[in-house]
Amino acid sequence: MLCPSNRVWCERRGCERSMEKSVVETDQQQSEEPDSAAVSIPEYVKDLVAKAKRASGKLASLSTAVKNQALLAMAEALEAKTGELLEANQRDLEAFGSSPAKKAMADRLRLTDKRIAEMASGVREVAKLPDPIGQTPAMWTRPNGMQVGRVRVPIGVVGIIYESRPNVTADSAALCLKSGNVCVLRGGSEAIHSNTAIAGVLSEAAEKSGVPAGAITFVGRPDRELVPVLLKQDRYIDLIIPRGGESLMQLIAEHSTIPVVKHDAGVCHIYVDVSADPGMAEAICVNAKAQRPSTCNAMETLLIHQSIARTLLPKLATSLAAAHVEIRGCPKTCQLIPEAKPAAEQDYGKEFLDLVLAVKVVKNMDEAMEHIAQYGSRHTEAIVTSDYSRSTRFLKEVDASAVLVNASTRLNDGYQFGLGAEIGISTSRIHARGPMGLEELTCFKFIVLGSGQLRE
Repeated sequence: MLCPSNRVWCERRGCERSMEKSVVETDQQQSEEPDSAAVSIPEYVKDLVAKAKRASGKLASLSTAVKNQALLAMAEALEAKTGELLEANQRDLEAFGSSPAKKAMADRLRLTDKRIAEMASGVREVAKLPDPIGQTPAMWTRPNGMQVGRVRVPIGVVGIIYESRPNVTADSAALCLKSGNVCVLRGGSEAIHSNTAIAGVLSEAAEKSGVPAGAITFVGRPDRELVPVLLKQDRYIDLIIPRGGESLMQLIAEHSTIPVVKHDAGVCHIYVDVSADPGMAEAICVNAKAQRPSTCNAMETLLIHQSIARTLLPKLATSLAAAHVEIRGCPKTCQLIPEAKPAAEQDYGKEFLDLVLAVKVVKNMDEAMEHIAQYGSRHTEAIVTSDYSRSTRFLKEVDASAVLVNASTRLNDGYQFGLGAEIGISTSRIHARGPMGLEELTCFKFIVLGSGQLRE
């Protein structure tokens, strides 16, 4: 498990990207202090995280019933305040702009009635899930009669630094609350009005339901210089989860003295094998690329076996074109699809986050897996095949947080996997990997039940 005391760093790569935007904060509690900007950054951060730490012990001891009541109240409040949230989001969208270069990020930033309803639904799903806190997977008795066991407990205070998607505010708050963790949330400047509104709605509803003030903390000052100071608060914050682009990840790596779980690039592949059902392959590939291309689990590269490329690629290209997908292909792909653009080397291994797809015809599954190993980000990989032995081998040998057989990469998601909302998708092996739900936001402590035993 992750141990803050020895500074274990968990390198995670997952969901949201950004266009090198600086990260900005908002905090509904701190925003009530009109002169907070007059306080120095170190003082401001210290007061904020100290308040969060004080809430930690109280939140960890809340009953499941109180936490669930708070979550349901939070979901209702999101729906009741939909109009206000959309107005705040519109301010962000207008300030962000609508240039073609910003299209992918603007999609992640945009709220709609449906997306707010989905946020509320995600919060309700978290309320339905079993409470992991207090679970004791096993107890055993030692020869001296002493009973030893492990019990699941909250991590403590979780700092989440993220960009673009306002729904991260709701997902993170819900998951942290149910798992007994205080969250310190820092959103990006591009979503400052949206995040401020969402955080305010959530914290107000939670506190009215008995959750301690500070349990949902949203940092309220826009100073970029604040981030390095926040990342040094290892006395108060137990874990940092960053979700964003390379500049954010570099900043975290350079400054954090707090253990980190990274959620970063999603370079996802689908390999269409020689035995694939053509109709299934077409449906899966179109969904994986076009259903929502700005997400980290969207397909970025299609690999297709040379024996079926001639019959499948032209038909698949027609369906992708209908979805406005631009194809950048290898020489063989361009021969079969005249409208395809030649792929540059950098197109393989690139996270487009847009309606752009790199395509390569491969000789066999070995070449496909070698390509994935070279260019993938260990996020999500899939195979479409009717061959059981090939699917089994792909599952065993491909290294990713999720490996799928005959399913869209878009399904690598906490909600789709039955975890409720997710706090992100992690891609390395320490502490947690894949969608991080409730259990991934906990750790264990040992408990011992004795009757006077001494060590001899």
